[in-house]
Amino acid sequence: MQQKISFSTYAIIGTMLFGMFFGAGNLIFPIQMGQLAGTNYWPALIGFLITAIGLPFMGILAFGLSGSNGLRDLAGRVHPLFGVVFAVALYLTIGPFFAIPRTATVPFVVGFEPYINPVHSSLYLGIFSFVFFAIVYYFSLNPAKIIDYIGKYLTPAFLVFLFLLIVTAIVKPMGQFTQPTGDYQNLAFITGFKEGYNTMDALASLAFGIVVIMAIKGQGITDSKEVAKATLKSGIFAMLLMMLIYGLITYMGASSVSAIGTYDNGGLIFAAVAQHYFGSFGNILLAIIIVLACLKTSIGLIISCSEFFNQVFPKVSYKWFVFVLCLVSFVIANFGLNNIIQFAVPVLMLLYPLAIVLIILSLCSPLFGHKQSVYAISMIFTFCVSFFDGYNSLVESLPGASLSLFESIGSFYLNYLPLYDIGLGWIIPALVGAFIGFLWPASAKKPVVQ
Repeated sequence: MQQKISFSTYAIIGTMLFGMFFGAGNLIFPIQMGQLAGTNYWPALIGFLITAIGLPFMGILAFGLSGSNGLRDLAGRVHPLFGVVFAVALYLTIGPFFAIPRTATVPFVVGFEPYINPVHSSLYLGIFSFVFFAIVYYFSLNPAKIIDYIGKYLTPAFLVFLFLLIVTAIVKPMGQFTQPTGDYQNLAFITGFKEGYNTMDALASLAFGIVVIMAIKGQGITDSKEVAKATLKSGIFAMLLMMLIYGLITYMGASSVSAIGTYDNGGLIFAAVAQHYFGSFGNILLAIIIVLACLKTSIGLIISCSEFFNQVFPKVSYKWFVFVLCLVSFVIANFGLNNIIQFAVPVLMLLYPLAIVLIILSLCSPLFGHKQSVYAISMIFTFCVSFFDGYNSLVESLPGASLSLFESIGSFYLNYLPLYDIGLGWIIPALVGAFIGFLWPASAKKPVVQ
């Protein structure tokens, strides 16, 4: 007999999910967006929420409805080889190459580096990141305890300190919204939409989805329909909480310009807001908020990545992967936050459209009979555009990486492909590919089974 899940269990699983998603990047990007968007607060926020909340929620739901046993299984609907390659690329991106190292560098840069002699910054970053990943390593050794670690303890503690700052900003507003700047003047919605990429949450949802499913099954729920229902309710709880906090943080940024001025990144904005309200205590408050935010996200990422690579390479133990991932993340973290962000953006521009299309196709799969050709052709067409989105981002950072052939193809896309100029050129090719795949003659092989 299936055990009935209580609301408190949904809340704990939802809080765990929120905690795994909501890291330092989720704090620093919306507050900076608020400063830049100003009076265009609503269109920017709505665009941001679509990619920062809507897509991750759809990703989690895709696992609950599809019955997939992980990202490799879900992406394997395109082709088994694609399933392996895409899953490895995604886990490395949200894992040891970019997202996990960022969880150590952001709290250091925001909470500690401003008070350290620049000459010794590298040394202290090394010390801080070593201690940080030692703690992450310890808590990641027992994945069965993830609900307790993140859902019951770390996330509630983080929320208490964060709401102390947010409520103060609401009760005592810093000022009025100012005029939007940059792309937020005329393209607030689209700019906010692309800003949501930086959270990496749509990618993370494809990694965290199976963790949520396993947490639900750990409560005695095994029936596929009940698992889907539990996933939906836990996901709604987590996403509503994220929506509330994103809205308030963006508001805090939009109302802060007249009081603290503008800054180059959201971390510095948060530091200035905390200093504005609480003086020297604000520095301590911010450090606690940032460290807790990053710690819980890092633990969730290490667990998810270790479990995935343990499944791909079962001869290597889970605990060994935890150690290796923490070690690699520690090394890359010491290259510094700017270098991590510089190389992460091109990879995100390449992978994000593929992840979005995979999520949408998985949710719509019953409508086209789970035909593999729909998945395959749509993803091929999407890749043909997202590859050049990633290439363009790389060339912006490293002009020496440009190639004449790629430049010619990019110019062709810019002239003839709708929405390419705003970074959404992959949408129409994805739709055309899905349509062609739907009309493609069915093969003798069995279709992908849900």
